[in-house]
Order: sequence, then C-alpha cells, then structure tokens
Amino acid sequence: MGLPDFQMFANRLQKMQRHIGKIMRRQDVSCYRIYDGDLPEFPLAVDRYGQHLHVAEYQRKHSLTPEEYELWWQHCRQVLETALETPPAHIFYKKREQQRGVRQYEKFGGSQKEIIVEEGGLKFIVNLSDYLDTGLFLDHRITRDMVRKMAAGKQVLNLFAYTGSFSVYAAAGGARSVTTIDLSNTYLQWAKRNFEVNAISTAAHDFVRADVKEWLRQASAKKFDLVILDPPTFSNSKKMPDVLDVQEDQAFLINQCLKKMNPGGVLFFSTNFRKFKIDVENIKGASIKDISAQTIPADFRNKKIHYCFEIIKH
Repeated sequence: MGLPDFQMFANRLQKMQRHIGKIMRRQDVSCYRIYDGDLPEFPLAVDRYGQHLHVAEYQRKHSLTPEEYELWWQHCRQVLETALETPPAHIFYKKREQQRGVRQYEKFGGSQKEIIVEEGGLKFIVNLSDYLDTGLFLDHRITRDMVRKMAAGKQVLNLFAYTGSFSVYAAAGGARSVTTIDLSNTYLQWAKRNFEVNAISTAAHDFVRADVKEWLRQASAKKFDLVILDPPTFSNSKKMPDVLDVQEDQAFLINQCLKKMNPGGVLFFSTNFRKFKIDVENIKGASIKDISAQTIPADFRNKKIHYCFEIIKH
C-alpha cells in the first residue's frame, strides 16, 4: 500500500482550523474538534484545548508494515506540528481502541498535564496526558448550555457525572442544589475542583460516591426537577455489584430516575453507543423526544457522535 499523501492531510487540518476556529472564537469557546477522521488514511480525532492539541488515533485495520506504521506516525506528528503551528510539547497523543467496561477511565500515565480551558464563560480543568479522555466531553457543549438555561431554582441530579461539567453548568445557571453522583472518588474530587475554579461554593451541593444503579434502587424523599443521565455504554467495574449495559438497562435507569422526579421534570438521557435504540415501550409515564441533531456542535462532522433524548415526566 505505501504511505498516503501527507500534504492532503496538512491542507485539511489548516482548512478546518480556519473554518472551525472562526466559529468557536465567536462563541467564546477555547476547546473544540478540528479534525475527526475526515480522510480515511488519517483516522485521528484532533481536538484543540487552548494552545494545546489532543490527538487520538482510532483503531482500524490497515495494510502498513510495522516499519511503515511507525513512519506514518512520525509524518503525522510532523504535519500536526507544522500545519497547526503547535510545538511538540503541546501535543498529546493517545491510541483509542474500542472501549469495553471501564477502560475509558484507565490511566495512561501520571504526568498530570492539567490546564484550565474556557467554555461558555465557565472554566474547566482538563488533563491532557493521563487518561484516554480529558475530563470534558466536547460533543456535549450544546447540551450543557441547555441545562444551564433550564436550571434556575431547580433541584438538579447529575448521574454518572464524571468530572461534573454538567453540574457546573447547572450551578452556574442558578440551580437551588445540584447532586453529583459518580463511582469514582477521583472524578468527584475533580468535579469539586471544577466548582472551585468557577468560584462556585460546593456547600449547597452534594457530591456522592455511589454505584448509580444501586443508588437509584434506594428510596429517596428528595425529588428532582432536572436530571442528566449519561451512562457508559458498558461497565463491569470491580466496584459495582453487577454489569451495566446501556441498551439493556436504559428502561430501568430512566424509570428509576422518573420515580425521583417532580411532575413536569426534565430528564436528559444521552449515550454514545452507535447502535442504540430507545426502548419507548418500557419507559413509563413520560414523553420522549429525540433531540440528538440539535445537540451536536458544528465542529463534530460525525452526526452519530451521541444520541440525546429529552424525557419529560407526566
């Protein structure tokens, strides 16, 4: 097969940086996707975080020899540095494989290259070096803003909260209280730090370390008006008593959330499982609207990056 045309890759990077960069500057966004596997010969996701780049390779079959593959990577790095005018020390490379279970949260290293980025007038701590994902899912930028606009005076629940970016948006939008739930202490502490860098007091809000499925089974006097439910596609963490499968468990997760909500309450349910089908028949007492198309930002050309549903309790 031989090596592909790297000039074509360079041209594409420069074109998308000009185009997307202009849009993002107008929106006051400093972190966004420049390139998303646009050319088959270059299956990379290239995200800008301020002055830094985060580059993830998608696993795919290729006919390159090991030597050609190494050469391909060397050339890709050179093109990224030159075309996007970014020094090597500011570019972080990850190899992205198909994720099963909790592997998306496993550590790559411990160099802790953290920076603070801005989105919608808010600040977020991202870690560019140590995990496959950085701590901020860029494809949910619009959904986060929808939550902020609806949050005033509401009791908000954020499940599978990761680093709490939805929680920050809700608190910034004037939520009466935000309950942030995740199984990982690391991510709950990260969520608290995200509150702190935005000068939002954590005192009025709850941060709970729990297995979400188990927590949802428990009776609760507190009722919520706005819920964010964005589970992993699949999880078999040792910390969890059972396996989580988003396709199989969606009705249970959604119905349990609805039980904890006030009438008229809004649940945003999202998943990045590409083959997902919403189980309308088994979701009780709510109206369901597919809002996926309106929640995917302009910098994501892959319109199946996630599914998102607005579910309103009757």
